[in-house]
Amino acid sequence: MLVKLLFLASLAAPAFGLNNGLARTPQMGFNTWNHFGCSVSEKLVKATANVLISTGLASIGYTYVNLDDCWQVSRDANGTIVADPNRFPSGIAALADALHDQGLMLGLYSDAGTATCQGRPGSLNYEKQDAQTYADWKVDYLKYDNCNNNNIDPKVRYPIMRDALNATGRQIFYSMCEWGVEDPATWAVPVGNSWRSTGDISDKWESMLKNLDQNDKFWNYSGPGGWSDPDMLEVGNGGMTTIEYTSHFSLWALVKAPLIIGCDLTSMSYDTYTILRNQEVIAINQDPLGVQGHRVSAAGDQEVWAGPLANGDAAVVLFNRGSKDANITATFKQIGLAASKATVRDLWAFEDLGEFESEITLSMPSHGSRTLRIKPSS
Repeated sequence: MLVKLLFLASLAAPAFGLNNGLARTPQMGFNTWNHFGCSVSEKLVKATANVLISTGLASIGYTYVNLDDCWQVSRDANGTIVADPNRFPSGIAALADALHDQGLMLGLYSDAGTATCQGRPGSLNYEKQDAQTYADWKVDYLKYDNCNNNNIDPKVRYPIMRDALNATGRQIFYSMCEWGVEDPATWAVPVGNSWRSTGDISDKWESMLKNLDQNDKFWNYSGPGGWSDPDMLEVGNGGMTTIEYTSHFSLWALVKAPLIIGCDLTSMSYDTYTILRNQEVIAINQDPLGVQGHRVSAAGDQEVWAGPLANGDAAVVLFNRGSKDANITATFKQIGLAASKATVRDLWAFEDLGEFESEITLSMPSHGSRTLRIKPSS
């Protein structure tokens, strides 16, 4: 009954976020930075959009196509931000229209400082003008970085852009990239639709773990309207194994992280596609109850991560950080189930494992995981 009441309350009115009607579940899409860095262009955006459509990834939720740093080059005589005319010959407005025609949305990047991290024009002191420009271009998403900030408190700088975006009258997803410097989970709930809880991720196992652990410290602050963000997915970029990427994706899904693809979709492998398209795992991430899963048990390198779902099930990831294969046990008490018996489904094997009593133990390869949906029998 408690779960049902929480679920109904979450539908009735936004309890989190800046109350702009967005981010009822974590955002899904693509961002250029992890793979392409500054090598962004209109051609890249359109090619990526076409793959999202043709592979069906767009139809299962990956709808934001976000340009990161380096799309902008200057300001004109009126102070209006100018896109690189060589890389974006049609202009940002035309690019947004092209994506909208495909049922997708366009995101841009700016910075709560005088310049972006790559030295392009930032939005500090230009918040109202830039927000209106983005709205006029029909942009749907803004990632807002934290470089060159003149040592002004982020709690001062970030709300200014929130207010500027809201004043345009256009719904623009506000993704705060404050790097977790001032523990944004503790103050960003009414400011952004998501807030970076960590520094930048890199395509390494150790980096993924570091961001996962830092993000977990404030697990109880996320919810519909505003999400804690341990940075974008590295799945498919080549620095980890398929087993490690599967764990990366599973844990990001469980902790209600934004699922923002960071690889080159035009050349992704079948393994990458298989990970990104798992709709049963995505359903955990997009569950309307919106409770961030977190680590509930750790015995050395063997961990249990869990969180409740809207229908009363529990989502569980059994996770082996270690260098050797291991068995991992999750008790029903640990994962928040009162029932003595429950049925278990493996979301990567797409297999019902049967009914278990009080606990479940499964084997895990090194750096591997099992993602489970556990349903009380009573």
